Amino acid sequence: MEAPFVLPRAASIEEPLRLAVLISGGGSGLSSLLSFQSSKPRCHRTVLVIADSENAGGLEHGRGAGITTMGIPLPKGRQSTQRRLAHESMILRQLKSSGVELVVLSGYMRILTPSFVAIWKGRLLNIHPSLLPDFPGAHAHRDALAAGVQTTGCTVHLVDEGVDSGPILAQREVPILPDDDEESLQDRVKKVEHTLYPEIIDLFCSGGVSLEVLG
Repeated sequence: MEAPFVLPRAASIEEPLRLAVLISGGGSGLSSLLSFQSSKPRCHRTVLVIADSENAGGLEHGRGAGITTMGIPLPKGRQSTQRRLAHESMILRQLKSSGVELVVLSGYMRILTPSFVAIWKGRLLNIHPSLLPDFPGAHAHRDALAAGVQTTGCTVHLVDEGVDSGPILAQREVPILPDDDEESLQDRVKKVEHTLYPEIIDLFCSGGVSLEVLG
């Protein structure tokens, strides 16, 4: 039986929710969230940034903001499943030691195991560059272009044990232009992501999403 969704407490400006952001690359989404949080008092603050590589460029955004920031690569010398579990165990230790209450995936390219999801289910957010349930997975822009659709976008959702299959919290559309390629489409979708994700994180942390909404 799958684990239930357990939402975080409703936070306030006086008692903000403690966020960890997990990244894999340049961290443009992390940068947008940190700018959003610094623009005025919010009901959430980022206390931890983790990348799955010590060389991820986005780590500099965390360090520049004075946030506990680290790269945690997969350990070597183990079988695939054991490596994933050992890697997640290291991440879980950091989440616990930092008192994290909500995990935000922002361009994090690793699929989390069901055992990790079960611990954080309801407190684990992701943004995906398509209008789910259309085009899940790692190649959303390529798949949207190949399908010949005229509109794509991005989706903020809670993470469950599947791939990009959790309850949808918000979506925003982006038109596909006749001369779009994967790079140009990605750039335009990212701009929308960078606005939508912080807004929905803010709503979610303030208690603006209930279990009833999740069905």
